[in-house]
Amino acid sequence: MSSTTVLTLQCADRPGVVAAVATLIASTGGNIANADQHTDQESAVFLQRIEIDGPIDWDSFDRGLRRLVEQFEMKWSLHRAGQRQSMVVACSAQLHCVADLLTRVSLGELDVDVRAVVSDKSAGASIAAQHGIPFVLVEGGLDGDARARQERAFADALARFDPDLVVLARYMRVLPASITDAWPGRMINIHHSFLPAFPGARPYQRAHQRGVKLIGATAHYVTSALDEGPIIAQGVATVSHRDEVADLVRIGRDVERKTLADAVRLHLEHRVLVWDNRTCVFA
Repeated sequence: MSSTTVLTLQCADRPGVVAAVATLIASTGGNIANADQHTDQESAVFLQRIEIDGPIDWDSFDRGLRRLVEQFEMKWSLHRAGQRQSMVVACSAQLHCVADLLTRVSLGELDVDVRAVVSDKSAGASIAAQHGIPFVLVEGGLDGDARARQERAFADALARFDPDLVVLARYMRVLPASITDAWPGRMINIHHSFLPAFPGARPYQRAHQRGVKLIGATAHYVTSALDEGPIIAQGVATVSHRDEVADLVRIGRDVERKTLADAVRLHLEHRVLVWDNRTCVFA
C-alpha cells in the first residue's frame, strides 16, 4: 500500500494554483514528496499529481482544500496513504490477460484486493480457484431477453462486490450504457489493436489483411462509445509478411498482457487524469 497520500487536481490554467496548493500542504504540516504537473496549451487545462507525507492536520487540510476547490473551480481527488483498493476482473474464454493479472497480484506486483472474477464463460473458474478468488458465471445469449438477463446479471455482480476498479480482461461483450455510465473512469478495457486502428471485432484478422508491420494493444477507460474511451496505455510489436493470423494472435497476446497490467498499475497509483476524452499519464 502507498505510504504517501496522493492528491490529483485539474482546473483552468491560471496564475497562483501551484503556490496555493503548496502553501496549503505546508501550512497543515504536510511535505511534498513528489509532484508532477502539465498544462495542455490547446484547452488551457492545468493538471497536477502530488504525493504528500508528514504529520498532516487533516481537518485543517480538508477545510483549506474546499476553499481552493471553490476558488479555482477544481476537479480533484484525494487518496489517503494506507488505503488498499479493490478490483473485479471480467473475462470470457480467452484467459491470458486474467491469468497474468492474478499472477501479478499474487506476486505483489499489483497492490490490489481482487474481489471476484466474473465471466460469461466457465473457462475462468479454474484460474480463479487457483488464486482463491470467487468466480461468478453470468451466462446468457447475445440477443433479446437472454442478452438483457446476462447484462443484468453482470451489473448485479459488480454492484454486489462494489470494487474500486473493474477490469475487462478480454471480456468479449459489448456493454450497454446503463453499465458503462455507472463506472466512469473506473472501468478499464484491453482492446487487441493499436486504437484507433481496427476497433471492434477481429482486429488481428483485419490487420493481417491490411498487411500491417506493427500490431498493438490499447488499454482504455470504457465509455458507451465502443473502443473510443480515453486511452491509458498502448503497446506494439513488429510483425512481417511471414506472420499468419495465428502468429499475430500469439505475438499480440504478450502485448495485451503487459499493456493491460501497465494501465491497471497506473490507475491504482492515481497517475491518470482524464479531460476531453484524453488522458494525462504521470508515469
